[in-house]
This record gives sequence, C-alpha cells and structure tokens, in this order.
Amino acid sequence: ALLYGMNPANGEGLLNANGATAVSLPADSNGNTTISTYDSGQLAFFILNQIANIKSRTNQLGIGKKFVILMPQRDGIQFEYQVVQLVQFQRVGAGTTSPAGVVKNILDDNQDEIFWVYDDTLIGQGAGGTDAIIITMPEVSKPSGMEINTNKFAQLAPGIDACNLMYCDMAAPREITAPLPGGAVDTLSEWRISSGWPIRPEALTILSAAA
Repeated sequence: ALLYGMNPANGEGLLNANGATAVSLPADSNGNTTISTYDSGQLAFFILNQIANIKSRTNQLGIGKKFVILMPQRDGIQFEYQVVQLVQFQRVGAGTTSPAGVVKNILDDNQDEIFWVYDDTLIGQGAGGTDAIIITMPEVSKPSGMEINTNKFAQLAPGIDACNLMYCDMAAPREITAPLPGGAVDTLSEWRISSGWPIRPEALTILSAAA
C-alpha cells in the first residue's frame, strides 16, 4: 500500500506519485549502465547529486536533514560491499570505503543522515523493467535566518513537516477468531491502512537502474 497504492491509477503509492522526479542511471565514464558494473566512485557521486537536488528543490540547503534510500537487496550489495576503485587521481573513499561510506561521509559534513533500507518487490518496477530505487527526504523544515522577517505569517503549507504520509487506525493488526465446525478455528487478521501519499513530491526521486 505504501509503495504501490490500492488504486495506482489515482496516483496512490510512492511509485505512482504525481510530480515526483523520475531519473534513469546514466552510463559511467566506461560506458557501464548497470549497478553491478558501474564505477563505484561515480555511483556514489550520482546518488549524492540526487540528494543535493532534493535539498535544492525543497529549499533545504544548509539545513541538516534525514534521507532514506530504498532499493532491492541485489542493488544494495553494490553500495555497501564494494570498495571505491583507485584511479589516476585521488578521490573520496578510493581504496578505503564503499559507495555507501562515501555518501555517508559527505552527508555527515552537511549534518545530514542517511538510512539504507531494502525491499525486493522493487525488482523490475523501474522504467523498462529495470529496478526501482526510491530516494526520499521524509521531513521538511521551514528555512529561517537571522535577518528581519517581513513575512512572519508565512508558514509551511500544509502545516506539517512530513513529505510522505500513510495512515493507519490501529497500532497492530486486529485478530478476529471464530469457531468452525469440527472443532477448527478461523482467525481473520484485519489492518486498516491508507495508501502511501507523497504530499511533497519535490522530496521524492525515483531512480530506474538495471541490476
């Protein structure tokens, strides 16, 4: 429900968000276009660029924010367990850390946080049957500075800081048990939830990349 919605045609679910930024993984300098063959350093810098674009679209540059990247496990392996290659010049993380480590280090410099999470249902859900990778900033802040504010009453609209929403009316599924003939018992599990809604699609990027 969160990712795909109950009625995708209505824009429900993060992957069907109206106004979200959709990008495809471009070829690296060696012509590779798949996650498994991509240059590790260039892969990290591409992800950093997408994160920077989200902060720019939402006017959050200069404010430490939290970012979540959701992808299939087979793609995550390349981010977490590959080491950035050595090249003719010094680059961040070369020979010492993974693409995920490079992303974390640069985000730490900007007081940002990064969370890597996985969902294999995203396999084949990108453009042209590629894998879908979701990059999102869950919450936004109202930018403020030390200057005199001549627009004091301008606040966030809507008046909440969430960028993505999903509602449920119970903390855990409700179990309804009923007896059946022959001494058997039927148990129904009920959970009332809404589809996922990206109320600020500027904070959401959907990356399509072949594994």
